[in-house]
Amino acid sequence: MTDAHASSATLPYPAGPHGHGLRLRAWDPEDETDVDAWRRGLTDPDFLRWNTPLKKVEDAVTARASLRSKAEAAAAGTTVTFCVTDAGTGTVLGQIGINEIDHVMRVARVGYWVLPEARGRQVATRALALAARWAFGELGLHRLELGHALGHEASCRTAERCGFPYEGTLRDAMPEEGTFEAFRDVHLHARLATDPEPELVLPDPPATA
Repeated sequence: MTDAHASSATLPYPAGPHGHGLRLRAWDPEDETDVDAWRRGLTDPDFLRWNTPLKKVEDAVTARASLRSKAEAAAAGTTVTFCVTDAGTGTVLGQIGINEIDHVMRVARVGYWVLPEARGRQVATRALALAARWAFGELGLHRLELGHALGHEASCRTAERCGFPYEGTLRDAMPEEGTFEAFRDVHLHARLATDPEPELVLPDPPATA
């Protein structure tokens, strides 16, 4: 019997959308570069400032286990977690996930993070635009929701740029930083499949020597 984790060829959605200088693909739990990028993303202080994971990722072992659980969720059709890479070099830049997929109500929630060295280049904006188009087209979803902690202005701007208008504030809908004993408010944004696709205004790529 073939090991379900043996190679990226067995991963759900091995080929994802591409455009805006990015390519989205499945994460590979057996690839050391992917495992290290996943660990760095989920242990980054800025990520942890705005997110409190249910299960902590602290090292390569827990990072690999986390990626395997994401692959299993994708196989079950409840989550799709893309590795965001540079289309030219293949360098890992971050992640974007389509989570809590309800195929009956045709709704899901999106979340993303960008590695520290890739920030300031609108990676999140470009990845969200690609993932939203893919979710509406390939998954047939009607509504995508995006929630972020109150005060996370960068995420708020990303949502607005990608056609996810602010819909309201959810009271005590997310754990406070580093604890499940206290809660904080969440800004809810959403986009419908019938909404017009926004026209992104992206910075020019850096000049090459």
